[in-house]
Amino acid sequence: MDDDLRQAARDFLIRYGGDDFPDFFVSAKGTIVRDRTGREYLDFTSGQMCATIGHNHDAIVEAVSRAGRKAFHLFSGMIPEAVPQLARTLAREWLPGGISRSIFVNTGSESNEVALRIAKMATDGYEVLVLGGSWHGVTGGASGLSMASDRRHYGVPTPGVFVIPEPNAYRPYIPAPTEEEAALANLDLALKMFDMQSSGRGAAIVAEPVISAGGVLVPPKAFMQALRRAADERGMLLIFDEAQTAFGRIGAKTGAEYFGVTPDIITMSKTLGGGLPLAAVATTPAIEERIHERHFTFYTSHVSDPLLAEVGLAVLRVITEERLVERANTMGAYLRARLEELQQRHEAIGDVRGLGLLLGVELVEDRQTRKPAHRLGALTTQKCLERGLSMNIRRRPERGSVWRIAPPLTVLHAEIDRAVEILGGALADSLDELARAN
Repeated sequence: MDDDLRQAARDFLIRYGGDDFPDFFVSAKGTIVRDRTGREYLDFTSGQMCATIGHNHDAIVEAVSRAGRKAFHLFSGMIPEAVPQLARTLAREWLPGGISRSIFVNTGSESNEVALRIAKMATDGYEVLVLGGSWHGVTGGASGLSMASDRRHYGVPTPGVFVIPEPNAYRPYIPAPTEEEAALANLDLALKMFDMQSSGRGAAIVAEPVISAGGVLVPPKAFMQALRRAADERGMLLIFDEAQTAFGRIGAKTGAEYFGVTPDIITMSKTLGGGLPLAAVATTPAIEERIHERHFTFYTSHVSDPLLAEVGLAVLRVITEERLVERANTMGAYLRARLEELQQRHEAIGDVRGLGLLLGVELVEDRQTRKPAHRLGALTTQKCLERGLSMNIRRRPERGSVWRIAPPLTVLHAEIDRAVEILGGALADSLDELARAN
């Protein structure tokens, strides 16, 4: 049977990514996933950064069961009770003041498509500014905004997209005395170039509060505040893509709260569904009224589905009841301290950065040149998996060699200790192996 399934995978699946796992996986609970041999792995990526409250939390299982007793799916015009309940919970308990109107869809890509349609309709513009290193999805409009992925061979991207170099304190594009000055110099130059090229039809500035796929880069607060001013000065809307930063992972309710900046539109996905495909877009009543008057539409087969709204309510309830926002800060500090201990022992760890339980570890060949250690990163990631630790490594040459480390907010001290032990051993062995090979 094992050989049959492996052959079936080879014969019938489209290969869609760079990872190749040794066996099929059969179950997941909390921070642990298991393959068919019964082997356990610590999942320090929370699945696809989605299982914020841990895999298969009892509250999510019960929400799915509850929806099964009522309805999984309805016609898009039939609004189930859980949908306005979820929208009210977001507005009253989670979103910054003034952001109170929501629509519920399925994926992060889809939520960013909604946000783009809203911005373009509300402003009558089409030009969009986006940060380098960003990841906003793979669908038509969203893929045009995604700068951290391979953009080749997919045809003509959506026109009107302009790039702001991402703030990177470890690898600044424009060296300056402080991180803040370097980031603001990036932005000033990018805005001047945009203004030279713009046709005067600006629609939106789109930003992730933490640029995750670009290497877990945390902009200075002054940079995010400057984005707000830049949007206002040009009649554009500010969109925060909070797929990974909303609902506690960075130790705040949202990135908007952390940076003290209220955007016009917030997109949410991964962390809202707890592992199920739920996404949302929220905006102000004034923007919602304007696009409604202009006959805004976004029809999908699964907009406002009852199953996912039940799950979203359960996820938010667990985060509140288990105080997981606060826990992200305390456990994130503990994990960061353990990683910094590794950094003291290994010259190859050039930087440890991030917020809460969204951390980045950048590997370099030496700390003076900061040349990315791509071979070391790939080899150590493989050895970690062999020893029971799953992590995500950024492999884009221009983005450095950066582990994105994001365990569930329910992670235990013992699990962090075990993960760091595996990582340290794998890194030491990889360094030895590469030294012998050279």
